[in-house]
Amino acid sequence: MLSPPSFHHLHLHSLDPEAAIGFYTRQFAGTRKGEWEGVPALFSPNDALILFTKTEKPPPLLPQSAIWHFGWHVKDSRACLETYKSRREVELLPLYTSEEGGSVFISSDAWPGAEGRLGRTRREIAEAKAQGIRPAGGPGFAYMKGPDGALVEYAGDHPALRFNHVHFFEEDPGSASDWYRRHLGAEAYGPFAGTVAVKRERKAEPSWPALAQQGMIREPRAGVRFGDVAFLIYPNQGREPLAASRGQLQDHIALAVEDLDAWVVKLKSEGVRFLEEPASLGRARAAMIAGPSREAIELIEV
Repeated sequence: MLSPPSFHHLHLHSLDPEAAIGFYTRQFAGTRKGEWEGVPALFSPNDALILFTKTEKPPPLLPQSAIWHFGWHVKDSRACLETYKSRREVELLPLYTSEEGGSVFISSDAWPGAEGRLGRTRREIAEAKAQGIRPAGGPGFAYMKGPDGALVEYAGDHPALRFNHVHFFEEDPGSASDWYRRHLGAEAYGPFAGTVAVKRERKAEPSWPALAQQGMIREPRAGVRFGDVAFLIYPNQGREPLAASRGQLQDHIALAVEDLDAWVVKLKSEGVRFLEEPASLGRARAAMIAGPSREAIELIEV
């Protein structure tokens, strides 16, 4: 039995890593600038890292890969929103409340999701209007545009700030959740916790609030977690297959393991595809594998 991995880092490409790290430390109090094995790094209070590699050209955001965006738990998302409104360097991103238009900057200013869901379909929006349902106010989820075009979420009303999640698109969220649990020992998180993931049909009915005016397809959804960092999974929003993540703005995610050689033997025996064989990475050793929708996953021996 191998000990489950823990989340290590998200690796980004950036035109100016120093400026990018400075932006994040200013917006998310408690984060700090540093280095990991000579690579510029942003440290979160929960020891999750974001690493940065300098590029000479703007890192590509498209075609869409499985890695969609990353986000933070904050103490007071609404207070954060008011602070960010006053900062010229912060570009807040609107959440559309219907396909006709209209937008808010925080989800709790839109109609609350029906039956505990994060959004409402066209029919459910009509029901909310007819029933006089009002926005709940208080904490919610919200977005800003980060350096190099990164999509950055901040959410909640939590005891402390920390790097909380990476959001994914997958061709089949249920099967992806099962893949992370079966091959990498992830803990089930969210709607598929305690179940055996089965293939579920993509539901084309969008819901709002959403970053896109045409809404967001939120079902089926799934989730896993490594330590206190969650991987939240939604369906591929388009009809084209998701692209490989290497070389994009969000190049790869990394997990920390205790015995890299044992993990290599296990994963190869299970038919997992390797992108890079084990090699030195500063004082560490690492290998790279491909996830269920071609997202790159680095395994770092600690």
